[in-house]
Amino acid sequence: MSRSKTRAAESDWLPFLATWVRSPVKMGAVAPSSRTYCRTMVRHATTQLDGPILELGPGLGVVTRTLLEQGVAPERITSIEYDRDFARKLQQRFPQVNVIQGDGLDLDKTLGPVADSPKYAAILFAIPIVNMSQAKRQALFSRYFERLLPDGNLTQLSYMVTPPVRPVPGVFSVSSSRRVWTNIPPARVWIYARDNEAGARPMAGEGGAA
Repeated sequence: MSRSKTRAAESDWLPFLATWVRSPVKMGAVAPSSRTYCRTMVRHATTQLDGPILELGPGLGVVTRTLLEQGVAPERITSIEYDRDFARKLQQRFPQVNVIQGDGLDLDKTLGPVADSPKYAAILFAIPIVNMSQAKRQALFSRYFERLLPDGNLTQLSYMVTPPVRPVPGVFSVSSSRRVWTNIPPARVWIYARDNEAGARPMAGEGGAA
């Protein structure tokens, strides 16, 4: 990692920790996601499809930075961040990314109705939802799929050992990456694809970053 990237990562800890202390349930994570974890998420996302990319819960931009490093044009990325200070810092760091301070759990309010919005090539999701019932999680992800291109997927960062959102037959299936042991705490990426896609990735076993 370059010296500038190291300094950026170190500078994220203080505002991240301060926000976590104020609202640990909303933050979910106890530390910014590791670079290996972010690369795993981006690698499994369908960013190769033509179309915009939607990032929900970008925080201070660790996944945003990885998207850019992997060749995704900043103009393709829309990042929705609930925390006002995080959204401001994110826009300063990535001026060409479309940063919206809003609620990623209510896209109708934040982006407008599905009919009036673009279809996304991929959705990258990092909002804590453990306080929601399973039925609400499934309904939420089903609505997200209305905003995806036919071959697009949704990837989710999570520390859970089972799918945070169970599959909905006829809407989406779920698979996962291997556990990323270098993250704090160890975690995996969950991959949601349309249920009619026979090519959905199989569940990966334990053993390290995929």
